[in-house]
Amino acid sequence: MEQTNPTGTIEAVDRIRAAVSYCLGLLRDAAFWGLAMAASALVALYLRNGLLTSHLAALVLVYFLGGALSWLVTVPFARRLAGHRPPTARFAAFFLALSIGTVAITAFLFAMDYRWFYARWHAPFGSLVWIFQFLFTSASAVYQFAVLGFTLFLPIGLLCLIAASVYLTRHMR
Repeated sequence: MEQTNPTGTIEAVDRIRAAVSYCLGLLRDAAFWGLAMAASALVALYLRNGLLTSHLAALVLVYFLGGALSWLVTVPFARRLAGHRPPTARFAAFFLALSIGTVAITAFLFAMDYRWFYARWHAPFGSLVWIFQFLFTSASAVYQFAVLGFTLFLPIGLLCLIAASVYLTRHMR
């Protein structure tokens, strides 16, 4: 007669449930962070010029995706980095990871949109000229984002960053 191990099966199911719960929570929180960054951009654009821009939807989408993707990448990394350290260290880890990650990924998305626009005037893919055009177009887009786009994270984005860091510090598993 063959014996089965019901406790092993139950443990496996519990691990799967915990993993699914973690992933769903991560996706939910990423959507909230993306919405917060999109709202930050909207508020900053409203304060700057009353939302008078022809690219409002594209800007909001870039900031939403930048926030959501950065949450998915940086929060697991920061959790790993923070470990079982004191709350102040965990707060610092989340604050730094989210701030740097959100700005970097949003700048990357902005640069790729910029590159996509200018691609029609660039040399054929893979050529040496194309590589230089790609690098310099991306660098100028990141510079433009640093000068003009970074301010769209202020003041709402900074407040959301502090709140998210506190939330993550308190709810770290």
